[in-house]
Amino acid sequence: MSRPRVPDHQLTPELLLRAYAAGIFPMAESRDDPAVFWVDPQIRGILPLDEFHVSRSLKKKVRSRVFEVTCDRDFETVIRTCATVGKNRQDTWINDEIIRAYTELHKLGFAHSVECWYEGRLAGGLYGVALAGVFCGESMFSHVTDASKVVLVHLVARLRLGGFVLLDAQFVTDHLRRFGAFEIPAREYLSLLDDALQVKAVFPIDPPELDRALEEMLGGRRTDET
Repeated sequence: MSRPRVPDHQLTPELLLRAYAAGIFPMAESRDDPAVFWVDPQIRGILPLDEFHVSRSLKKKVRSRVFEVTCDRDFETVIRTCATVGKNRQDTWINDEIIRAYTELHKLGFAHSVECWYEGRLAGGLYGVALAGVFCGESMFSHVTDASKVVLVHLVARLRLGGFVLLDAQFVTDHLRRFGAFEIPAREYLSLLDDALQVKAVFPIDPPELDRALEEMLGGRRTDET
């Protein structure tokens, strides 16, 4: 069965937003493959915003402020680093067409990055798409232990603060299961997505209430103590 392809250089911001609103997203076969195809998973990964699990050790790391965490400071570097092939990543689904299209989407205010800095260098980061009340996480990377975990905690705090109701993880990994990620059928995801698209959420870039939102989340009762 062939996958539906997107013609070269036609992955526009408008097309991306329509796709996300319909529950599908683009991927490439590999970093060097110029083609892009649509993905419509029958099983979808979700990260719970209200019951997001944070371990004791990660709480301590977040509160220590050993990392500087920013938002939308360097989106293009984050997505390009997520696309990088190295010893810990043999290949990637992010090609030049996806980098171009999502960078355009970022300039329009729909795609966002969260960056983690250590000693002045980019240590970890993630990016995704914000549409109404849903945030669709795309990819993340980490060059320093716990950096990707810290940016994920900061992302969730921002989403909760901004009024988001759905965090789409697309596919559940062992890494995401530690935070409470779980899988649901596509039909259930589409129902949640329809509800989220009616929500007027705002992605907060540098909110003054962030410290309070972080502490509310870290101080919650539901935690993974490992």
